[in-house]
Amino acid sequence: MSFVLLASIMVIAALGLLFARKPVHAALSLAIVMIGLAMMYAMLEAPFLFAVQIVVYTGAILMLFLFVIMLVGVDTSDTLKETIAGQKVLAGLLGVGLGTILIAGVGQASIATMRGLSEANAGGNVQRLADLLFSRYVIAFEATSALLITAAIGAMVLAHRERIDPKQTQTDLAQKRVTDYAKSGKHLGPLPPPGTFARHNSNDTPALLPDGSQSTKSVPAILAGGRADEGEDE
Repeated sequence: MSFVLLASIMVIAALGLLFARKPVHAALSLAIVMIGLAMMYAMLEAPFLFAVQIVVYTGAILMLFLFVIMLVGVDTSDTLKETIAGQKVLAGLLGVGLGTILIAGVGQASIATMRGLSEANAGGNVQRLADLLFSRYVIAFEATSALLITAAIGAMVLAHRERIDPKQTQTDLAQKRVTDYAKSGKHLGPLPPPGTFARHNSNDTPALLPDGSQSTKSVPAILAGGRADEGEDE
């Protein structure tokens, strides 16, 4: 019953991965498939593969997918133009081959030609996997490690960008901000506080009352009154 439930959820998530319109939704569907596969490993008494599936693939590889999606952008429009000649035909042949392998594996499991879990996990699941990886499949294991390291180095080389201009300091950024504000005509200093009816925070600009008339208590009005009084005294 658990296998049927997990398999149904994984198949639905896999279909969502194929038909999702947004890359983020496709990545979430992939996460469901990976977590379901980890549960399958747990049901098959393979604790090491269960932990690796959760920590490495779901926790690391999927996060890498999400970082790539965020780096490339989720708003980029997809194109239906085929850039690689024969890509669809090759994808179809590989799909048929994968289906054949899956049918053969299910057939071997159904006719009980594969060894049981008790024999495969004799001495411990982790110990048996370590024995196989570092004895019979050590060359393939090391080749896979070298391939992953080469891919990581290649990705870093491709993503590396030579710095042509010198790195901007805080002073350069502040000067650029002042220049941009001056070109756009925006106000660089603080704006007047709430309740002030002046359109400018300079003392030579009169404050306006709610009806639009000039306030007699504004600085220009007071200064103008003082000059008038001085003229009368003279």
